[in-house]
Order: sequence, then structure tokens, then C-alpha cells
Amino acid sequence: MTSQAEENYLKAIFKIAEKENKAVQTNAVAAAMQTTAASVTDMLKRLAEKNLIAYEKYRGVQLTDAGCRLATDLIRKHRLWEVFLVEKLGFAWDEVHDLAEQLEHVQGDELVQRLDTYLNNPRFDPHGDPIPDAEGRWEFRPQTLLANLEPGEQGIITGVQEHSTAFLQYLGQVGLTLGVSLQLVERIDYDQSVRVRLHDARELTLSEKVSKNLFLKIENT
Repeated sequence: MTSQAEENYLKAIFKIAEKENKAVQTNAVAAAMQTTAASVTDMLKRLAEKNLIAYEKYRGVQLTDAGCRLATDLIRKHRLWEVFLVEKLGFAWDEVHDLAEQLEHVQGDELVQRLDTYLNNPRFDPHGDPIPDAEGRWEFRPQTLLANLEPGEQGIITGVQEHSTAFLQYLGQVGLTLGVSLQLVERIDYDQSVRVRLHDARELTLSEKVSKNLFLKIENT
């Protein structure tokens, strides 16, 4: 049996490893968990004792098969609950993360399976992130960052790389939500900001930071 704190560490390690594709360093875990390296070391020793991670001091940490499965199950529950909160309870996409953080720790495989069935087996959450199925399989789709588009190319917004409340609220305010079609009109050399034209003919100028955090599926023009 794992504690909520242990589960949070496993999920953090999984997400860091997913981005870096290598053994996760203690300092990276400390930054993700907003705690000290000493506290992280204590937790890593506990997780290693439970055979959920392979940990060697100064060489980083990797999830074992058991740890990876547990982290995947947590992410599955988290993202399913986000879908439920948005689609069934009417929460905005910037309101659901903290609630899902609490709900993901509710135990019960039957509950999760019924939730998945009730939601018609969604493959992506309200932020465009993939939801693993009950067997831990992921579905990925071709997408690229807005920053990688060339002028004249267009795409449909499929997800976000940053999940902060402020960023999601900003996107909502300017109408850049999932499913919206846009075209890159111009990239400004001075600061790498971009001018885009939306499906309703509105034009927006977006910062480089926004363009590096917005995923799109390229459309054939």
C-alpha cells in the first residue's frame, strides 16, 4: 500500500522522465515537489524499499515496472476526473487540476472503469493530454508547437504544454481553446512573437512564450 505522498512522488518522477528521457536527478524531483533535496532523498529510499524505483545516489532514479504502472494509473485517474469535471460538472479547464489531484488518490479499480465507461472512454483530457487505457497503453497524435509553424501554415489547437492557471485563463480569454483553427500570418524577428488569424478572421499577436506552449495538428491547406 502506498501513501498519497508516495504516489505524488512517483507521478512527478514519471513526468520528469517523460520529458528528459533519462534517469531523473534528485534536484529535479525537489523542484517538482517544491521541497528540499534531503526530503526527496528520504522519500526515494522509501520508494526503493518498496521496489517502486531503482535509486542509486548521484546516478539518479528510474521507475521500476511496478512504479511505472502505479504512476500511469494515477495519471489515468487524474485525467479521467478532469474530463468528468469539465464535461459533466461544467468546470472550466483552468479550474480542474487541483480537484483532480485530490480525486486521483481515491482507490477502486471498478470506480475508475465505470468512470471511463460513463465518459465514453475518452483518449484525451480537457488540456489535450493523452489518457492511458486500463492496460496502460497510450494514444499519441501528430502535433507540433505553434512556434514551429511557417507563415501560411495552419492548424487546429490540440493541447497545451504549460498547465498553469494563469496561462489557461489567458488562452480562454483570447479564444484559443482546443479545437480552434488558426493560421500563422507572420513571425516578428525582433522578439519572435507571432501574428495569427483565427477561424473567425480575428487576428492576434502572441508572445514567443505562448507560441512555445501551444500544440496544433497541422491542416492541409
